[in-house]
Amino acid sequence: MTDILIKGARVLGGEPADLLLRDGRIAEVGTGLTAEGAEVVDATGLVALPGLVDLHTHLREPGREDAETVYTGSRAAALGGYTAVCAMANTSPVADTAGVVEQVYRLGQEAGLVDVQPIGAVTVGLAGERLAELGAMADSAARVRIFSDDGFCVADPRLMRRALEYVKAFDGVIAQHAEEPRLTQGAQMHEGDVSAKLGLTGWPAVAEESIIARDVLLAEHVGARLHVCHVSTAGSVDIIRAAKARGVRVTAEVTPHHLLLTHEKAESYDPVYKVNPPLRTNTDVQALREGLRDGTIDIVATDHAPHAAEDKECEWAHARPGMLGLETALPIVLDVLGEQWDLIAERMSRAPARIAGLDGHGNDLVAGAPANLTLIDPTTRWTVEPTGLASLSHNTPYAGMTVPGRIVATFLRGVPTVLDGKVQK
Repeated sequence: MTDILIKGARVLGGEPADLLLRDGRIAEVGTGLTAEGAEVVDATGLVALPGLVDLHTHLREPGREDAETVYTGSRAAALGGYTAVCAMANTSPVADTAGVVEQVYRLGQEAGLVDVQPIGAVTVGLAGERLAELGAMADSAARVRIFSDDGFCVADPRLMRRALEYVKAFDGVIAQHAEEPRLTQGAQMHEGDVSAKLGLTGWPAVAEESIIARDVLLAEHVGARLHVCHVSTAGSVDIIRAAKARGVRVTAEVTPHHLLLTHEKAESYDPVYKVNPPLRTNTDVQALREGLRDGTIDIVATDHAPHAAEDKECEWAHARPGMLGLETALPIVLDVLGEQWDLIAERMSRAPARIAGLDGHGNDLVAGAPANLTLIDPTTRWTVEPTGLASLSHNTPYAGMTVPGRIVATFLRGVPTVLDGKVQK
């Protein structure tokens, strides 16, 4: 493996420094470093962050390779500055057995662009009726530690309790898609004045909040770890904040699109804005931003959800919910938070790595740490073009938007996966 000498990077936006990458680790950090035979990367003006970690990615393989594959999703992730992604279980077949999670894990290793950590299903077939093979998936080569029926809520409280009790034995996590299904039947968007004006069935905030309230009580009772997926309402932030204050082992995520976009986007009837949970009000957006800043919400997760053209380029009512996210996440967060680099590193790298138990990721860029990092040009603004993204799908809600910050390079264990903004394999 060739040594790489990164010259003049601003680590977490600080003073310029050199980083020598050798044998998969950061060998030295300092100024004026030299290394005979090393490949030199000029990082003047670039910001260095720990490689980003996404706790919520849909890679679609196996089963919907027309929308995304592990390889194409890995390309998108690397271009977005990610060195690890957690792949959701709603594939076909569902990742509810050791065999399927190991298949996804091997596909990630073969792609070699990011570490792909499978998430196992909580229930067989995501049907919410009986627990999946949680222990077998945990003991598999993929070493699954997060389990989720994302796309569906584990609505049965007795089953949710049993899942929490089961994973507690190996310090696993249940990641809940918080949606009381009896309150969202036929729902098309956020329930409010816009849904009333458009004549679309509304998805009320209480459908999310009631499940989160129930689940934090169950997690508190069991003493297990609960993670709340894609928090979208101000009320949810309040519930999670109160639960944390009394010591409940709960973590939470917010998506870039819920930090930026509101339900008014649905007035266009463009299905690219259809997502689950739906885009909410500006009051919710502001509460989510504050929750992210103060740590009530632990991480930003993309909920990268690619869809084939026929599933999005249709009438709103028939369109599948979901948006692309991997290549635009950091620019959107940078736009929302500004150049708070340490906070961004915490919410997009360190904290998600801790939650997922990915010890090789989310480490500060110091001598001896694994060489998983990304270099960003914060001065560059670029316009999002759907066909210019690496994903097989084009359902980005940011098409035509000019955003700040471009990923220049990404390194996975010292190997460049992206250089000069181009994937290396």
